Amino acid sequence: MPMTVLIVDDHPSFRATARALLEAEGYDVVGEADDGASAIAAAEALHPELVLLDVQLPDFDGFEVAARLRSLNGATPAIVLTSSRDGSDFGPLVAESGARGFVPKAELSGSALSALLG
Repeated sequence: MPMTVLIVDDHPSFRATARALLEAEGYDVVGEADDGASAIAAAEALHPELVLLDVQLPDFDGFEVAARLRSLNGATPAIVLTSSRDGSDFGPLVAESGARGFVPKAELSGSALSALLG
């Protein structure tokens, strides 16, 4: 059974590219969100196993979204942060967020996610 994924990013072109890439590699993309508030609502409604979460969102950042996702009732999804910036730009925030890790947008692949989720 394929892993279910929610893609959270404010750029429709990235969401479309990530969806196509992940679906081609066997993931089941169950939803998309374009900001933090809709990400929380979608996670509550869809119960994805994985949230691919952009760090820079228009309402609040991915670190805040990750904290809110961890406080949801029920099973907490695995969270993988992503950005067009390098992970080192965020210092200890990635590790402190509770996310499984970070994948730069340019390096997104099913194998990169699998390595973090292992």
